[in-house]
Amino acid sequence: MPITCEFEYHKPKSLPEAIEILSRDGKNASVLAGGTDLLVWMKEGLRAPSAVVDVKGIRELHSLEASDGSLLVGACVTFTELLESAVVRGRLPLLWECSRTVASVGVRNRATLVGNICSAVPCLDSAPALLAYEASVVVEGPVAQRQIPVARWFLGAKQTAIRAGEMVSGVRIPLPDRKNGTCYVKLGRYRGEDLAQVGVGVLALEDREYRIAFCAVAPAPARATRIERLLNGRDLSEDLIHQARELVSQEIRPITDIRASKEYRTHMAKVMLERGLRAAVERMAGAGPALGESVI
Repeated sequence: MPITCEFEYHKPKSLPEAIEILSRDGKNASVLAGGTDLLVWMKEGLRAPSAVVDVKGIRELHSLEASDGSLLVGACVTFTELLESAVVRGRLPLLWECSRTVASVGVRNRATLVGNICSAVPCLDSAPALLAYEASVVVEGPVAQRQIPVARWFLGAKQTAIRAGEMVSGVRIPLPDRKNGTCYVKLGRYRGEDLAQVGVGVLALEDREYRIAFCAVAPAPARATRIERLLNGRDLSEDLIHQARELVSQEIRPITDIRASKEYRTHMAKVMLERGLRAAVERMAGAGPALGESVI
């Protein structure tokens, strides 16, 4: 399917040059990094930008660097690069596990983490990890840089907190300084490339702190704050897990669509939360399923 809309193509060599173009064209300009969503939307007529700003030539946007207790993931860093990073696998295993489930090998070679959160589809796989790690989105604009907590980034389906004339230059993720265990559980219709019907990320920290985030079961991915309050400060038990399962229906707002009914999504979210919690706690103790091994 060809792209039928007309647009100006820009390939800036610096971040200030990119911001200048975007501030001039405003909402009518689109940033191109991996292009795995943008080009599809343009071909399908869902987006018709007047300008496309290709940022792949900006060297600093390819940075994947750990410093000062956090990891900065530049706007052009692909999911394959995240999977190949020893820092991501060793210090941010929930992000590694989420990245492993994104689409196919070919797509992961092109698709970027920043592009994923800018597309902001409800089922984006990277969101549970970023929410659990309490990451910040680094936004560059004509006046100043902003750092937006990822919990305030997603405003709805395909809606984010970015403003006209701005672009995301990266994501900053704090590196946990406590012993922890993680698990990302994704439900799809089949093995291989598929969008999530339900996704849940679990981060269990050694002082009985639990961070839980869902995707694909509401207009925007979000932390499960009621469940976290129930769990925090307590050891997992059968009764506590049962109580947590019962709170799932208060945390999510699934819909019925071609991929699953809302009833099925709700039921599976409860099953996935339980298995994700058990796996995260087991992994923290040095046991449980291997990283990347499915628990459903």
